[in-house]
Amino acid sequence: MSSTVQDEASKAAPVEAPGHSYQSLRVTSGPEHILHVQINRPEKRNAMNKAFWSEMVECFNKISEDASCRAVVISGEGKMFTSGIDLMDMASVLLQPQGEDVARISWYIRNLLSKHQETFSVIEKCPKPVIAAIHGGCIGAGVDLITACDIRYCAQDAFFQVKEVDIGLAADVGTLQRLPRVIGSQSLVNELAFTARKLMADEALSSGLVSRVFPDKEALLDAAFSLAAEISSKSPVAVQGTKVNLLYARDHPVADSLNFVRNWNMSMLQTDDIVKSVQAAMEKKELKSVTFSKL
Repeated sequence: MSSTVQDEASKAAPVEAPGHSYQSLRVTSGPEHILHVQINRPEKRNAMNKAFWSEMVECFNKISEDASCRAVVISGEGKMFTSGIDLMDMASVLLQPQGEDVARISWYIRNLLSKHQETFSVIEKCPKPVIAAIHGGCIGAGVDLITACDIRYCAQDAFFQVKEVDIGLAADVGTLQRLPRVIGSQSLVNELAFTARKLMADEALSSGLVSRVFPDKEALLDAAFSLAAEISSKSPVAVQGTKVNLLYARDHPVADSLNFVRNWNMSMLQTDDIVKSVQAAMEKKELKSVTFSKL
């Protein structure tokens, strides 16, 4: 990763992103087409309240349509990434479901779960790469969130807990579906999900949950923004197409995935970005010097 890209990523001061005004989130614009999404309830250990579950969907739907954005960093404000669901704020929703009988209550709960699942699925559906920068605790629904992200970095003080069994339920908004695809060991996934024990940073690295560990939050964020800047220097057609195809390949057989990318690239190979990228390589120029059109 070039030092120039790193320096520019770290020097530019964040600016509030237009069109993003939330109770539970703070969204700022960084350099190099990067947006920074922060869970912003530090006084509540970034617990996920009612507003959070809908605001995340609104936020990432807007980011998906933002032609200027090419990469996203998501982090937590304050001393930890997130303590998970705000049980006090969500109690009325979870413990007092609406409906006149079992069938109607069940449909209500099903619809409620569907909406809450979309809170994190929207990250995966966003074509822009999303980098999770985790420090301190990442508990309960925090694991659901980060497993929907494309890349995960953490600080040395980070720990991870699939906490749901400790409050009497099976995780139902993504962890049990995505974590086995992120961590290679089904045995470890089962252990974490059955016991709610803490997974510390070094074990998170060795198991593949995160790809890098940093000494502290400052170093973590510097690295996350440097990575985002490097990604943003590439063709957005190439990067976003790569994310779409990686996710498709994860969920489909090889033959189907090859057919999908063949159909995808029959149009995408006609982009001017290829000519620009090849020309830069031949002239030994950095891609950051190439102007790619918005996408």
